[in-house]
Amino acid sequence: MSRIGKQPVEIPAGVTITVGESEITVAGPKGQLIVPVQPKTKVTVEGTTATVTREDDEPKSRAWHGLQRALLNNAVIGVTKGYEKKLEINGVGYRLSGGGQEIEMALGFSHPVKYKAPEGVQLTTNKMEITVSGIDKQKVGQVAAEIRSLKKPEPYKGKGIKYADEVILRKAGKAGSK
Repeated sequence: MSRIGKQPVEIPAGVTITVGESEITVAGPKGQLIVPVQPKTKVTVEGTTATVTREDDEPKSRAWHGLQRALLNNAVIGVTKGYEKKLEINGVGYRLSGGGQEIEMALGFSHPVKYKAPEGVQLTTNKMEITVSGIDKQKVGQVAAEIRSLKKPEPYKGKGIKYADEVILRKAGKAGSK
């Protein structure tokens, strides 16, 4: 039995889960998410818990079992608490402005870099920090990764965009000549 898949998903107050033929709708105080139903899995809601079961013990079924439970749990957390990722911008002359759905950054290029977030993801700026927040864990992570990829941190001076909890291993510069 899958260690993740066999754990029940706790449903907090204010969250409703509707199981359909091909999708599961999770609605809560922050919004609504739709989770696709994985093949050979079945979701049942009883009281304040949702359990995921599988049809057989095939390797693919076992993988889908854990995936279905994880997606359902992420949706429940998303509609109650939401998800957030923080990014930091380091570098001389680097600037950040904007907020909401669109931000503008000066990252050492000859032109300003603009980034527009997809629907359902909110961008907030504070000095040299970007906070990406939303109810969909996948979208929040994807947007944070796309913003980071605009100017990845380099190992010599540490300039670039990095996650707030990311550690950049620094390298020594040129040794110099005798």
